[in-house]
Amino acid sequence: MPEKAKATIESGKAILGIEFGSTRIKAVLIDENNNPIAQGSHEWENQLVNNLWTYSLEAIWFGVQDCYRDLRENVKEKYGVEITSLAAIGISAMMHGYMPFDKDGNMLAPFRTWRNTNTGEAASILSELFQYNIPLRWSISHLYQAILNGEEHVKDVAFITTLAGYIHWQLTGEKVIGIGDGSGMIPVNPETKNYDATMVEKFDNLIADKGFSWKLEDVLPKVLLAGENAGTLTEEGAKRLDISGNLQAGAPLCPPEGDAGTGMVATNAVKQRTGNVSAGTSSFSMIVLEKELSKPYEMIDMVTTPDGSLVAMVHCNNCTSDLNAWVGLFREYTELLGVPVDMNEIFGKLYNNALTGDPDCGGLVSYNYFSGEPITGLNEGRPLFVRSVGNRFNLANFMRANIHAAVACLKIGNDILFNDEKIKVDRITGHGGLFKTPGVGQRILAAALNSPISVMETAGEGGAWGMALLAGYLVNNHNDRNLADYLEMEVFAGNTGVSISPTEEDVAGFNVYIENYMEALPVEKAAVEYKK
Repeated sequence: MPEKAKATIESGKAILGIEFGSTRIKAVLIDENNNPIAQGSHEWENQLVNNLWTYSLEAIWFGVQDCYRDLRENVKEKYGVEITSLAAIGISAMMHGYMPFDKDGNMLAPFRTWRNTNTGEAASILSELFQYNIPLRWSISHLYQAILNGEEHVKDVAFITTLAGYIHWQLTGEKVIGIGDGSGMIPVNPETKNYDATMVEKFDNLIADKGFSWKLEDVLPKVLLAGENAGTLTEEGAKRLDISGNLQAGAPLCPPEGDAGTGMVATNAVKQRTGNVSAGTSSFSMIVLEKELSKPYEMIDMVTTPDGSLVAMVHCNNCTSDLNAWVGLFREYTELLGVPVDMNEIFGKLYNNALTGDPDCGGLVSYNYFSGEPITGLNEGRPLFVRSVGNRFNLANFMRANIHAAVACLKIGNDILFNDEKIKVDRITGHGGLFKTPGVGQRILAAALNSPISVMETAGEGGAWGMALLAGYLVNNHNDRNLADYLEMEVFAGNTGVSISPTEEDVAGFNVYIENYMEALPVEKAAVEYKK
C-alpha cells in the first residue's frame, strides 16, 4: 500500500480536502479509491473581539498554511516524497457567518462567525418578511443587522461570502459557492437550484430606501452543484496554500461547501430518508426530506445537500465543550494523585461508567451552554449543573447527565420532525467527537432521537475527508452517477457501519430527563442574568 500511495502522490493523482472546523483545520489526502493516505492539522480558537466571535485573516491564513505544511511533513515522513501537483482540491468550512468585501477585495469588517447571536432583530424581521425561518447565524441576518445598526461599511459592499467561499476565491479567483453552503447564506429554491428569487426581490425592496448602489444578487457568490467545475488553482493561490513553493497551479477545485454538507457526504447521508448527526463543539442533525415541511419552525433550518436536495437542519450552538471541561477536571484529579493518565482512557472509563447510571440520570440536570442557545431561546449561556438533595448523585449519573445535555437540544428540535411532521428516516449516522468512545454517545443519541444510530469507521475522518470525496466526485465520476449513487456504489460500497437501536427504558429515561431539563430552564436563565 505505501508504494501505491507514494506513486499516487508522485503522479499528481492524489486529491486534497481541507476543512476549517471551529477548533481545528484539517487536511486529508485521498487516493483514486477514496482512501485517506495522509493528513495534516492545525489547532485554533475563535476570539471574542468587541463582543463578536471572529477569526482574524492572519489566523485564517497562518492556520491553513500550517495545516498544509503539516500535511507535507506527513507525506514526507510516510512516503519520502513531496506534493507537487494534485488531481483536485476541495475547501469546506463552518457554514454561515459574514465576510464582506469592497470592489477592490478589501475586507470591510471582521469575519463574524456562525457563533454570534447579535442578529435577533434582523432574523426576526426577515423570517416574517420571507415567511421562512431565517436563523441568527445566516449571512443574510448578519448583513441586514449591519444595515439596521447603521454600519458605515455596508454601502461599500461588493461581495459577501462564507469562510469556505473566501478561501476558494483566494485560491482560484472565482466568486462561487456550493449550494449546501449557499443555502446557509440565504434560502435557495430546490427547484431552480439557486437563491430564492422571490426572497431576493423582497430583500432588495426592504432596503431600497437606503440608496445602496448594490442589489443582493450582485454581491452573493454564484451557486454551483456538486460535480461542477468551480475553477482552478492559480499561481497565486498555490503560493498562498503552500508557502514552500512546491505545489504547482492548475488543479481543478470543486464548489466550496459547508461543514454540514461534508458531514452528509462523509456519512453517506445525501439520499432522501437518510440523516446524520454531527456532535463536536457544536452539534447539528441533518435529515434529507422527501417533501417540504408543512410550515416554518424557528428551531429548524432548511438547507440543502451539496447536490441540492432539501434538508431539515437542527443546529445547536453547544455540545461537547462542557463535557470535555468536566473530563479535564477528572484528569487534573488523577494527576494530583500521581496516577499516569491517558485522556482516551479517562474518556473511555467515564463514558462507559455513565451507561451504568439511571436512564433518567437520577434527576440530575446539566446545561452545557458555553454560548447562547437559540433552540431554548437564550442569547447567552452559562455552563450549569443542577440537582436537588433527593436526586441520585453519583459519578455514573453525573456523567450520564452531562452526555444527555450534549444532545438535549438536538432532541428538542428533532421531536418536531418525527412527532409533529411525521418524517420517516431509514438511517441516521453519527460522527464527531461524542462518538469516539465506541457505543456510548451512540446509545445515548439513539435514546434521545428514538431511532437506530449508525457509526462508521470512516466517519472519524470527518468533514475534510467528506470534502476530499466531493473533490473526487468532480474528477473521478466516470460513470456519470448522481452524488447519492456515486457515494453508495463507489465510495461506501454498501457499508452502513455499526448500528445501535434504542431500548424502551433508555427512551423513557431520556424523556424524563428532558422534562426535568425544560422545567429547570428558568434556573439557567437566572444564571445568565446574575452570573457575570
